[in-house]
Amino acid sequence: MLRTLLVGVSLLLAAPAIAQVLPFPTAFKVQDIAANGTVIHVRVGGHGPAVVMLHGFGETGDMWAPLAADLARDHTVIVPDLRGMGLSTKPAGGYDKKTQGYDVAAVLDTLKVGKADLITHDIGNMVGYAFAAENPGRVTRFVLMDAPLPGVGPWDEILKNPLLWHFRFGGPDMERLVAGRERIYLDRFWNEFSATPGKFSEGSRQHYAALYALPGAMHAGFSQFAAFDQDARDNQAFLTKGKLTMPVLAIGGDKSFGPTMAAVMRFAATNVTPLVIADSGHWLMEEQPAATVAAVRAFLDKPL
Repeated sequence: MLRTLLVGVSLLLAAPAIAQVLPFPTAFKVQDIAANGTVIHVRVGGHGPAVVMLHGFGETGDMWAPLAADLARDHTVIVPDLRGMGLSTKPAGGYDKKTQGYDVAAVLDTLKVGKADLITHDIGNMVGYAFAAENPGRVTRFVLMDAPLPGVGPWDEILKNPLLWHFRFGGPDMERLVAGRERIYLDRFWNEFSATPGKFSEGSRQHYAALYALPGAMHAGFSQFAAFDQDARDNQAFLTKGKLTMPVLAIGGDKSFGPTMAAVMRFAATNVTPLVIADSGHWLMEEQPAATVAAVRAFLDKPL
């Protein structure tokens, strides 16, 4: 039943109405990997040192297609959909980021990958940090983009920003309010957190709205935010064991998180390189894909 649903969704998402979403290179393979009590939808392609890319809310692993195409020339690129999101299965729970870090570890174990570079955005930052904090020897370099870490640095001040009301929006009644109106809800994120909303294309909006309208998808999305209090406690526990020591690139859009991304990461890592992408809001891969790809490529190409 699930496989039939996923095939149907894949055909729907290939329709011309959403053709603006850049596809992954045809050499990439897709597989569904049993991991930590759930099933994670994963794209894998390229050859060379491994790199893992983790998306955030409002998108799926599909957001990484331009960067994956570039890095696959000399990396093995691994792009999962997070637990409950995209075409991964949608369990009732397990949305704290420590648990999702175990999901990432299980995917890498199945693929027989020991170490990898880590590239993350939004909630992917939080999952990536949990994975790196628990498995520092498995992360060679860490790139984080435009979102804070619960409980780290100025977290309490960040929570006071009125634009972040959605951090506390969720539960059965909120799910009922959004059901059938996923596009309306998501448009708010794509518009308010963009420097230029039109750069988040209509094709991409249709693509992601269809994925978030799948049964259980918005429950999973809300659950990612509902877990922030637990994530903060877990992150504070990680910090007591010391900061990350691998090279970290902290990227912010100049109309969004900007230099605050690096400020946050200096509380959690010892070797942080700051970078602000000009003329971009939160959605760096949509608003400034060329600049973002170039920045990540340059960082990964530096010798350790």
